[in-house]
Amino acid sequence: MDLIYLQTFREVALRQSFTRAAEELGYAQSSVTTQVQKLEKAYGVELFERFGRGLRLTAAGEELLRLTIKMLDLFQESKERMAKQGGGTLSIGTIDSIASYYLPPHIQRLRREYPELAIRLRPDSEIAIAHRVREGELDLGLILGSGQLDPSLEWRAIREESLVLVANPRHPLTRLNTVQLAHLSGMEWYMSEDSCNYRIMLEKVLRANSIAFRIGLELGNPEAIKRCVMVGEGIALLPRMAVEEQIQRGELAALPFTHPDIRLDLQLVTHPKKWFSHAQREFISQLSIGRAV
Repeated sequence: MDLIYLQTFREVALRQSFTRAAEELGYAQSSVTTQVQKLEKAYGVELFERFGRGLRLTAAGEELLRLTIKMLDLFQESKERMAKQGGGTLSIGTIDSIASYYLPPHIQRLRREYPELAIRLRPDSEIAIAHRVREGELDLGLILGSGQLDPSLEWRAIREESLVLVANPRHPLTRLNTVQLAHLSGMEWYMSEDSCNYRIMLEKVLRANSIAFRIGLELGNPEAIKRCVMVGEGIALLPRMAVEEQIQRGELAALPFTHPDIRLDLQLVTHPKKWFSHAQREFISQLSIGRAV
């Protein structure tokens, strides 16, 4: 039964008038009358009786009023408790670079505010994350992408995440003022797994422009890739968040290379019917979500 009927019944009972209750609630009097009649039909009793020109509760009405006050008070208490609720679990599906370089400060801030909340990071591929969000195995996903992998889900771009071409500071390409696609011909690459979005994007651009390339190393996470670049002869395309610290320290060189088809957004993916606790909503708010994708 809709709680609004009970709220309406309480107002009529307290004010002993359908008219005054309607004015207080902002309803048409006919709406108030209909709601009370539906309550009477549901319970199979008369709730009010006419007393002269006034209105008073029947014995059944008096009993229901006592119960209604308790139910509405309990409902209000439940809303207040849910607003403060901070326990439970937050399951986040993401990729290694986001888990390592973007999420830590957000997670620590959330843990300070909601120490009872258990947070679970589930590294996986972008496609697998979208699937697990759709199936309800994850509360949300954070990935690097350029569009919607699954249109049945809700996608939001938090920010554009720049990709940077990095090399050992002694690499010959570091001497160029601008690195063109032609300069990349024949270069040795250290790449992530073949399901990685930015690797797929890079290879598509190289092949479309007939740029020969060879993969010297294929590694499972950006940390391993950048460590190999620091001591090797290969180059790599990585999210700037993963290499910013090493670039600032001079351990890696950011090559002066850009391409309009090599760009990604940091995206949040959720299920449109997913219910979020107060703590989970607070976490999403912290991410400073931008436009819808």
